[in-house]
Amino acid sequence: MAGKQPTTPVREPLAGDTALSHRIDALTRVGDLYENLADGKVRCLACAHRCKISPGGRGVCQVRYHHEGRLYVPWGYTASIGCDPIEKKPFYHVFPGALTLTFGMLGCDMRCPYCQNWNISQALRDAAAGTAPVEITPHRLVDLALRWGARCVVSSYNEPLITAEWAADIFKQAKAAGLATMVVSNGNATPEALDYLRPHTDAYKIDLKTLNAASYRQLGAVLEHILDGIRMVHERGFWLEIVTLLVPGFNDSDAEVRDMAQFIQSVSPDIPWHVTAFHPDYRMREPASTSARALIHAVEIGYAEGLHYVYAGNRPGQVEMYEHTFCPTCQLTLVERLGFHVLANRLTETGICPRCHTPIPGIWRHAA
Repeated sequence: MAGKQPTTPVREPLAGDTALSHRIDALTRVGDLYENLADGKVRCLACAHRCKISPGGRGVCQVRYHHEGRLYVPWGYTASIGCDPIEKKPFYHVFPGALTLTFGMLGCDMRCPYCQNWNISQALRDAAAGTAPVEITPHRLVDLALRWGARCVVSSYNEPLITAEWAADIFKQAKAAGLATMVVSNGNATPEALDYLRPHTDAYKIDLKTLNAASYRQLGAVLEHILDGIRMVHERGFWLEIVTLLVPGFNDSDAEVRDMAQFIQSVSPDIPWHVTAFHPDYRMREPASTSARALIHAVEIGYAEGLHYVYAGNRPGQVEMYEHTFCPTCQLTLVERLGFHVLANRLTETGICPRCHTPIPGIWRHAA
């Protein structure tokens, strides 16, 4: 279905329709990630909720809907677009300092009360949220990336899995134009969605929000589904980096930080782990922002548990040396950073430490 134009179904409004939902329902095409069930419902395969959707119904994400035996999915618009350094995603082991064109749509399969992109992610759930969609084609997005000097194209801002068909159509054109492609996801993945994206996607960032099952239920997901998502992404050979927003009183106890580090280490000690600072947002106006000291402490726990690359984020210049990349063998500072800015990069073109010749895992140049 690559490049297939949106098809606007003629239908009666769905229950709970708003002006915004009706608008974006017109910007759709028939999806690839679903199956028809014997009872007349369809099962969506885009995320681990695996919603069984009755005719006229929507999935948990609110943007994938069932009409006359078909699942319609978002296509042909963006709700947010930007071009900024790849360190903002954050990816620290992919083309340091490279510009990335980032796009997002509306909706999410989770409901985090501290979401920093809530105006688009919660647009179909929260009357206070909502951003008008801007119609655009994959060709136009890739053209913008090239015009702005981007090296990568990233699906982010809302959850990429629920708009996987749109991302795949963009990524196919981006790869043909010589650009790298990546997603920034909550990790609530299915094997079907990952297999669908893998041929066109280079790197995958996952938010590991907590290692407490009850806390994940509050956010609208199942802990084991997220852990399975991390394992599946790594097994499929995407370049993987993991981010944890450290929220005081929610997931910052030494025990939980240690558990998260141990889990990541069990998948691979070479997975970079970014521990980033929370600030009050959306419906979580308490507690106070995460301190630099708390970030440093969490990073030290990560290193103590055997991880090779642990970073502190959102506190530029306040977290000692923990914005930098070090060689795990000889401790040479390989990439120096201040916030989203790369100050120095001593890696060879192929990602080798110039002093001891240790290969540093990541994506350092385009494949030939």
